[in-house]
Amino acid sequence: MPTTKSRKPSVKAGKEMGRVTTEVLIENFDDLWAVRRKLLIVDDVRRIVIPDALVDTGATGLSLPKKVIRKLGLVKIGTRPVRTTAGVRIAATYNPVNLTIQGRTCVLDVIEVPDDVPVLIGQVPLELLDFVVDLRRRKLIGNPAHGGEHMYEQY
Repeated sequence: MPTTKSRKPSVKAGKEMGRVTTEVLIENFDDLWAVRRKLLIVDDVRRIVIPDALVDTGATGLSLPKKVIRKLGLVKIGTRPVRTTAGVRIAATYNPVNLTIQGRTCVLDVIEVPDDVPVLIGQVPLELLDFVVDLRRRKLIGNPAHGGEHMYEQY
């Protein structure tokens, strides 16, 4: 009988296999609203660029580490239960931010994660921005069902 050779794992195997990251711009929505009302100048808007936010299709919303929340000056608005790999826990939620990925923007509440967790982009932001994950190229792409263009579905 022929023996089956075990294949060596590829270089991408393990922690990095299938990992998709993307650059994001996150802005304090209250600051943007204050600019619109001429109470603040645009240069004073608290914002941060994260070059390697993790696209996590197992997550629901937008999760930010405590240090990013502090830098953005977000205000805690409540708590809610979240299911994690460590079980169900209570997480703080914060006022909305303006999230921009590849020029597409949406407004989302924030869920707090510990500082050792990366920024997590979950299913809701992906849906709102009409992105899908291209696992072969390990990147976000515009939804092919919409010709790659940002489109909302209302049916």
